[in-house]
Amino acid sequence: MAQDLKGALAQSNEVMDLISKKTLSPDERKKVIKESVEFWNEHVNAGFLQYRKSVSTDYTAVEWEDEGAVFRDVNGKEFIDMLGGFGIYVVGHRHPKVLKAVTDQLQKQAIHSQELIDPLRTYLAKLVSQITPGDLNFSFFSNSGTESVEGCLKMAMLTTGRRKLVGTIGAFHGKTLGALGGTSKAFFREQFLPLLNWMHVPFGDVDSLAMVLKSGDFTGDRVAAVVIEPIQGEGGIVVAPPGYLQAARDLCDQYGAMLIFDEVQSGMGRTGKMCACDHDGVTPDLMALGKGFGGGVMPIGAVVGTQKTWQKFIDNPFLHTTTFGGNPLACAAAIATIHVLLEEDLLQAAAEKGEYLLKHINALAARYPKVLKLARGRGLMLGMEFMDNDLGYKVATELFARQILISGTYINARVLRIEPSLTISYPQLDTFLARLEESLKAVSTKV
Repeated sequence: MAQDLKGALAQSNEVMDLISKKTLSPDERKKVIKESVEFWNEHVNAGFLQYRKSVSTDYTAVEWEDEGAVFRDVNGKEFIDMLGGFGIYVVGHRHPKVLKAVTDQLQKQAIHSQELIDPLRTYLAKLVSQITPGDLNFSFFSNSGTESVEGCLKMAMLTTGRRKLVGTIGAFHGKTLGALGGTSKAFFREQFLPLLNWMHVPFGDVDSLAMVLKSGDFTGDRVAAVVIEPIQGEGGIVVAPPGYLQAARDLCDQYGAMLIFDEVQSGMGRTGKMCACDHDGVTPDLMALGKGFGGGVMPIGAVVGTQKTWQKFIDNPFLHTTTFGGNPLACAAAIATIHVLLEEDLLQAAAEKGEYLLKHINALAARYPKVLKLARGRGLMLGMEFMDNDLGYKVATELFARQILISGTYINARVLRIEPSLTISYPQLDTFLARLEESLKAVSTKV
């Protein structure tokens, strides 16, 4: 396609007009659907478009607006969002206080100069030191969860002078080249090998972790960092077994390795505690935050560390920088998100709603044992494991037909995740449970 600046001006004018409208006419709705499919196919990724069609029951769904725990497509059909953007919407879709903080800041300044002190970054860093455990007192703000993991890896290498990294089987840490090394599935990694010096041990296996650290110490190929998700998200919502995180902490201390917790998906109150590691009372040397950190309004992540992990970065603060990370709009969103989580007691809400869902879903598993094996997790980071991959896919399709959005986990296809807004109401949860039972019943008749 040849460069066409005149056409781009006309096209942008049309799109800005659509953005300005709260409602669309029938013809405008048809146009948006048609062009969204056409342009996605031609200019984004036709493969993903085919995947997305597979759960659409009557037309290719095109999102248009959202609020609370629901979103509506361009035709006005409302869906209960049980996926939550893979954990983004901790305080709901477009929470008024988060929106207000961002729009208020936008009236003053959108992006900082890069040279002077921008105050919201400092206030947010102070707040993060208050909501994270132990002596995690320093923050570097990124644009995403995988960037946060990258920052943690660099800080661990700086601190230890080592390069060897240990992850766990079933882990997912993102798809940028450093984080991708820690992501454990060959499907994502194989075409990009060799990556950084990563190796993987079974999740929850203390003896395997001890062996790797001990062997590295003996051979001189010592470990810089052990990277663990307190709850494996894409691995199928697998909670670290009791004592595992503390054992990892003790082993890292023994062998001089940094312990990194990837709380990108499990942090910000989702599990019923501010951080999932709070359930075990274990503090890492470094922590990665993302997803829900910006309250579903702005993209922002964080690398959070101790004085020890920050020292060489303090000596040379230009070793790791970012243009847009920690910008005023994103920081305003994160500050408001922390405020809402605490003011509305959403951590407790997540814990109670999670218990409610686990009880009822496991009761359904007992009624439909040929389809659903069990539900597990903490708070509103839950997974439903099915008897095989196809059954989970069929249930997701049935739920979508009943206006419930849900999705599987990247590494364990037998599991559908449940990660709605922490603000979701009990009537909405009951609607989900009723439609889940209808879906299980429909699938079970074909097993």
